[in-house]
Amino acid sequence: MITMNRKTRPAHRFRGAVSGIVAAVMMFGLADLIARAFTPSAAPLLTLGQAIIPLAPPAAIKPVIALFGDNDKLVLVLSTGLGAIVVAGLVGVLAASRRRLATTLLVVAGLVPVIVIIIRPEAGAFDVIPTLIGIAVGITVFILLLRLGVPATPAEEDDRADVAHSIAHDDARSSRTSDPLSRRRFFGLAGVVGAIGAVTIATGQTLVSLTQEAGAAVAKLVLPTPAKKAAAIPVAASTDIEGTVPFVTEAKDFYRIDTVLSPPVIDPEQWSLRIHGMVEEEVTLTMADVLDLPLEEHHITLTCVSNPVGGDLVGNATWLGYPVRELLTRARPSSQADMVLSHSFDGFTASTPIGALTDDRAALLAVGMNGEPLTPIHGFPARLVVPGLYGFVSATKWVTELEVTRFDEKTAYWTDRGWDAKAPILVASRIEVPGPLAKVPAGDIRVGGTAWAQRSGIDRVEVKLDDGEWTQADLAEEVTIDTWRQWRAEFAEVAAGSHTLTVRATDKDGTVQTAKRRDSIPNSATGHHHIQFRVE
Repeated sequence: MITMNRKTRPAHRFRGAVSGIVAAVMMFGLADLIARAFTPSAAPLLTLGQAIIPLAPPAAIKPVIALFGDNDKLVLVLSTGLGAIVVAGLVGVLAASRRRLATTLLVVAGLVPVIVIIIRPEAGAFDVIPTLIGIAVGITVFILLLRLGVPATPAEEDDRADVAHSIAHDDARSSRTSDPLSRRRFFGLAGVVGAIGAVTIATGQTLVSLTQEAGAAVAKLVLPTPAKKAAAIPVAASTDIEGTVPFVTEAKDFYRIDTVLSPPVIDPEQWSLRIHGMVEEEVTLTMADVLDLPLEEHHITLTCVSNPVGGDLVGNATWLGYPVRELLTRARPSSQADMVLSHSFDGFTASTPIGALTDDRAALLAVGMNGEPLTPIHGFPARLVVPGLYGFVSATKWVTELEVTRFDEKTAYWTDRGWDAKAPILVASRIEVPGPLAKVPAGDIRVGGTAWAQRSGIDRVEVKLDDGEWTQADLAEEVTIDTWRQWRAEFAEVAAGSHTLTVRATDKDGTVQTAKRRDSIPNSATGHHHIQFRVE
């Protein structure tokens, strides 16, 4: 009898783990589905993932962005969900011997996202309702599955009873729960409930927030005709190499790197921008005020500091906005100020040298992108766009404040995590055609790509085949020094076999792109981009 009891315990632990996992899936799934009637901050998976972001060390953030790019947020949410499932499974294992304690622990674990939701500044009083309902249903599922599939443990006072009585008691219950019909009922019910939970997650707030735009607020904003239109983009600004990226990046293809899992839904009628700090006069503008200004269009390339060599965390768009220097002129900054700390709706901050916002570059408070209002993931209703600086110190999305201050007095989100405080963009280039490990037919090989060196402009791009000499590429027409520039080159009668292409660029100040490899901290990854391809 003792031997049978020991043999059945692993089965009990397994069923307990299944019970915990199914309960967690149902808990998060139902809460996620109900959260669709509330806001993204009411979805527990999103709030838990969002709480993790500020705690993640730079050493963990950098490789995730480099590996997953724009999908880093989906990976974080999936990892958060997987972590919750693992915890619930371990609690379920405990239930095989300590049911009451396991149930209590599952309730406590379920309350963690409730606490996270409560402390979020943008959360409403009712945003905890979806999670509380999810907890109630999840715990109910947990208890029902345990009753069906796992024998109840003796009460604490029974532990001191006669050992023989306990063994017989356990054995009798083990025999009952080992019945094949009970096993089928347990796993059948667990499968059905787990499937329901998975479906609710698939149709809930988290997936919707990660994959769709919040378009209702955007539809309320009608952009005025620019007082100053951007120059027409000549046909010659693009090369004729099939496979190279378009000169203008569509919003749906533009990279996204920020610190929120779900973009905030901001009513433009409720939005305002406050300019304060070391100024003679504080200034506050509403969206109506901004739209009444003589807005300007400018073609500007933005680049993420986390972009790996040859990476795609770079894009070029036509932005509509108002020069930040004119806004700062209204506030009359102190001559002692050397930095503007921009604040985002979500709490993010960026430290921008005040000189980059007051010189002649097209530093904009932007409200439009490629002729349309900004999309929520790209900063609706307003953001900063500053040529020549990496986005983490200049391209604040959902901007609400410009605080005029000093570098020795204030720090920003990413500079606190080891990145440079000023972050000028470095000269860079990449190969787009052929792609890595591509197979191309023998004969003449056409290659192409893009290069950028904002505030200076690209003067020359050179390409090298294998260990040969550098060959100067043909440059497409330059639109402005603040946009990327496409290039193309040809190599005649390339022999069959494996080959390597390497590219480097030189800006108009004579700075040659360095071949030295380094990581993105503190100010961008460097090195020559090279790819391997095969001629057949």
